[in-house]
Amino acid sequence: MIYFISDTHFNHNNIIKYCNRPFKSINEINQTIINNWNKTVKADDEIYHLGDLVLGKKEEMYNAVSNLNGKKYLIRGNHDKLSISIYEELGFNVLKNAPIKLENDKLLLSHTPVPDKHIPKGFINIHGHIHNKDLYECIEKYEPNQYSIQLINI
Repeated sequence: MIYFISDTHFNHNNIIKYCNRPFKSINEINQTIINNWNKTVKADDEIYHLGDLVLGKKEEMYNAVSNLNGKKYLIRGNHDKLSISIYEELGFNVLKNAPIKLENDKLLLSHTPVPDKHIPKGFINIHGHIHNKDLYECIEKYEPNQYSIQLINI
């Protein structure tokens, strides 16, 4: 099975107030996401995380994401500023924003939404980032040269 997720923001204390998440603590958010992820995703499933994975010190990051099920891929978001090797140590294969072929559909995976004029013909953009913002507010901030398109067939 293949899954997509974005903006987990593990260990990001301010995400509770910024996005009105219905939790009392970051530990409660982390544990809820981990439990739900592992109930859904099996060890041999593929999961594409579309950015803003985890914040904090390396040990805190490892504690939050090291036990997540699945073969994990990460497309880095605006909060994923560490080196690729650190995310790899956390168990993620880091991809550039990439169109991927999924069964009969072509998908352009990205953290931020891509404006229609920048989406290759025949592709559908699956993205994260907007939280509780308006889609068009996020598209206005789009910078096309941040994307290096890479084709991955799965």
